[in-house]
Amino acid sequence: MTIKRALLSVSNKEHLAEFAEKLIELGVEIISTGGTKKLLEEKGLHVKSVSEVTGFPEIMDGRVKTLHPAIHGGLLAVKTNSSHMEQLAANNIQPIDLVAVNLYPFKETITKSDFTLEDAIENIDIGGPAMLRASAKNHEHVTVVTDPGDYEKVISEIQENEDVSLQLKRKLAAKVFRHTAAYDAMIAGYLTDITGEEDPESLTVTFEKKQTLRYGENPHQKAAFYESPDHSKGSITEAVQLHGKELSYNNIKDADTALQIAGEFKDPAAVAVKHMNPCGVGTGTTIFEAYQRAYEADPVSIFGGIVALNREVDRETAERLHEIFLEIVIAPSYSEEALQILKGKKNIRLLTVPVEKGSTGAKQLTSVRGGLLVQEEDILTFEDTVTSIPTKREPSEQEWKDLKLAWTVVKHVKSNAIVLAKDERTVGVGAGQMNRVGSANIAIEQAGKLAEGSAMGSDAFFPMGDTVEAAAKAGVTAIIQPGGSIRDEESIQAADKHGIAMVFTGVRHFKH
Repeated sequence: MTIKRALLSVSNKEHLAEFAEKLIELGVEIISTGGTKKLLEEKGLHVKSVSEVTGFPEIMDGRVKTLHPAIHGGLLAVKTNSSHMEQLAANNIQPIDLVAVNLYPFKETITKSDFTLEDAIENIDIGGPAMLRASAKNHEHVTVVTDPGDYEKVISEIQENEDVSLQLKRKLAAKVFRHTAAYDAMIAGYLTDITGEEDPESLTVTFEKKQTLRYGENPHQKAAFYESPDHSKGSITEAVQLHGKELSYNNIKDADTALQIAGEFKDPAAVAVKHMNPCGVGTGTTIFEAYQRAYEADPVSIFGGIVALNREVDRETAERLHEIFLEIVIAPSYSEEALQILKGKKNIRLLTVPVEKGSTGAKQLTSVRGGLLVQEEDILTFEDTVTSIPTKREPSEQEWKDLKLAWTVVKHVKSNAIVLAKDERTVGVGAGQMNRVGSANIAIEQAGKLAEGSAMGSDAFFPMGDTVEAAAKAGVTAIIQPGGSIRDEESIQAADKHGIAMVFTGVRHFKH
């Protein structure tokens, strides 16, 4: 078989003219519609309109133009089926051998800041997906291209063999169905959201590949990085890498954690992360001061970690960052001096991301074997809580500051989680233990003498008074926790006994 007729109708006109010109040079007749036809004719190429083929004009502002037997008969006919070919001949329909179609820009429309519902609806393509699906179904007899990046390989095979190999046709067909499935998923998601449907009977999501990774969590695991078409501002998917090796699977997960924590703070803040847990968080009047406090929080664990800062990195901060081995530094920007200093380390990865509050309450997806868990993001902050003080003593002004920091950080620590904070930095972090007092003991041991006068934050309530006793023994003077345990009174009495101020928030921050 040879390629004799091609139908081109695209929204993305990248490389289209060159593709069409090469097809014409190979003796292929071009059929086209609307803006595609106009562009090709402006390039001096001879193109037949779809209306000439169908004998019917485009109507309803172009909503109906290719939905016609003269088009779909030509796309769906099985050329080895004599009955199909006889029916084409009887109805004066000619086969179409190649289709290049991509769809109305629905994603680009709904990601604009000023689009309307009418704009979104008008950018739902009907004829395009129909042609793509018909061609992909009949891919043994029709070559179908939806990605301009595939034009060159298609031309190359036609030049060599006057046709496209079945292997490439099948790959292109699979790509078409991925493309239309993703397109429909975006439309379904958008309409589901605006109608307020919280738990639809089926969930179809789509992601676009950002990069193939060298490996996953371990070298024997394959991995890739995909991003949501409407990814949140300030997310790791928006990162621009200025220096260093390619990001790994674990780098991306740690960087995501660091960014989420850094985005919680309005004041200058620095966050050090190791294995998806914060090992040091500091705030200050300058980003240098914030980083110095984050480093002092745990100068051992920060080595080989990831640091996210919510202000531009200046020369002074860069010099301190340069002193130790760090996998990644993330910031909104770097001064020219800072960039040159940090680039002095060959392996450090330098990323720019607009570090800000990125959580929007969007759906959070977690895979389990054979299924998917879906929930809203945990976007509650300290300001969203309604606090109460069940103890005899209320926190001092400084204790309130420390409690707020501990509460902000503990939200991002693996449960069971305990965080100690003092003087604008964390001093101890206990993560992921099977019981709460175990996490408290780890945080206290890490803090050492700095536990004296610190504030303790817990991601969930105290099931018994043992955590308060451990805190009191270490010199903790204030505790913030959700409350709500049937044994709250035990913890309250223990706090009163030791003169500890306790705050209940009524909000739990489990992170499994």
